[in-house]
Amino acid sequence: MNLVRGAARSVMRFFVPPITLHPATTTTLGEPLLGEQSVASLASWRRTIFLVTFVNYAMAHVTRKCYTNVKTELVADGVDQVILSQMDTAFMLTYAIGTFISGRLGDIYPQNIIIAIGLIGSTACLVFILYLDFIGVVLWSHSMGFFLFVLAQLLHGFFQSTGVPVNTAVMGNWFSKKGRGCIFGLWSSHQFLGDIAAALGTAAIVGGGLPWQWALVIPAVLNGVWGFGNFFLLPNSPADVGIQTDAEKKVSSSGTAGGGTIGFFEAVMIPGVLGYSIAYGFLKFINYAMFFWLPFFLALHFDNNTANVISSLYSVGMIPGGVVVGWVSDQLGGRRACVVAVFLLLLAPLLWFFALFSETMPSMLLLVLLGTMGLLVGGPNNIITSAVAVDLAEHPSIGGNTRSLGTVTSIINGTGGITAALGLMLIGPLQELAGWTAVWYLLIACVIASIVILGPKIGQEIADWSRP
Repeated sequence: MNLVRGAARSVMRFFVPPITLHPATTTTLGEPLLGEQSVASLASWRRTIFLVTFVNYAMAHVTRKCYTNVKTELVADGVDQVILSQMDTAFMLTYAIGTFISGRLGDIYPQNIIIAIGLIGSTACLVFILYLDFIGVVLWSHSMGFFLFVLAQLLHGFFQSTGVPVNTAVMGNWFSKKGRGCIFGLWSSHQFLGDIAAALGTAAIVGGGLPWQWALVIPAVLNGVWGFGNFFLLPNSPADVGIQTDAEKKVSSSGTAGGGTIGFFEAVMIPGVLGYSIAYGFLKFINYAMFFWLPFFLALHFDNNTANVISSLYSVGMIPGGVVVGWVSDQLGGRRACVVAVFLLLLAPLLWFFALFSETMPSMLLLVLLGTMGLLVGGPNNIITSAVAVDLAEHPSIGGNTRSLGTVTSIINGTGGITAALGLMLIGPLQELAGWTAVWYLLIACVIASIVILGPKIGQEIADWSRP
């Protein structure tokens, strides 16, 4: 309970931190009347930014997850499982490549426009998949069906790549460093709520007797409408609405020009970026192995609709993970690598237990362990792509310029996407050749690799902690 209350207090304080106002915002008598209005305006806008960017990425995950939830129906319509596996790989490859590009674009061009294009493009890709199913393209020839379905996910990956780096950059523009871990941990639950909504929505649509295609139509329409809304609802920074924060005041007083960016290779050379990027790659592979294949695995124990609902328990477990890691690391002075390592050390034996008993364990135990696994994966996964990325983008070596945040975030997330894409190529064949036991052991190896890669950073944090 103390942990929950402490995290809640951190969230509330973080929404209304102190700011430096324009000199013109005080009256001639020195009464901060307009200043109070500016504080209230900043707090109000922060709530709006939090909500809009939260829904942005939740919607992105709804459109991403709804496709994975109808794999069984696609197979029934004639789409080969090999095609589905390659669609996953195609999505992750272009997602990773696109992340490097969109993160840089988000540092150069208006971020709300980049986000809107990504959401609307995702809608177009879902419509394309529906069209292919409608015309029965898989009946023409195997090669033609393979090409067009994989093409749909190739394009989808590019559009989806705008989600993490550009929305994170907007959040970095609006929220200061104090209490960042907790607030970004809460914010990063957007993806899991999107996954849950997609799983429950698909189960309701298919279980209610509607054609399964509606499980793609409804998310596509909602996603496209919300994408257009970003043009009107999302200011990219406080300066866009006439508010000057402490960070902007500091830049102005130092005489440096605000809004500048750094190059891609300069961002790679920021201390910690490369290590976190590679470690996150293994974590992202673990997460996406569960993301794409968990409903399929659960079909060993439950019918398809029930499997989709139950798979949401993994996402439910991931929601508090980021908040806990963020808040605890805030209390430890931003030592996030140490907290991430603890979570991973707890995850490894749980995966080993799955390797031994996942195909025979009782259903209730399976449900509890799925939620626990979600928490242990979600904590490190959430915090690295949010609070850690913003911390790195404010490293003293680059002057703490958050206009470079999109590039830093894209390096971390893009590296993760490439690793996940390559790993996903192994899941289908490995599962067929050696069963789920082999898959769980592969995920254990990824956990160990992440800890080893973060070793130098963990050692540095422990050494700093021990100094008087």
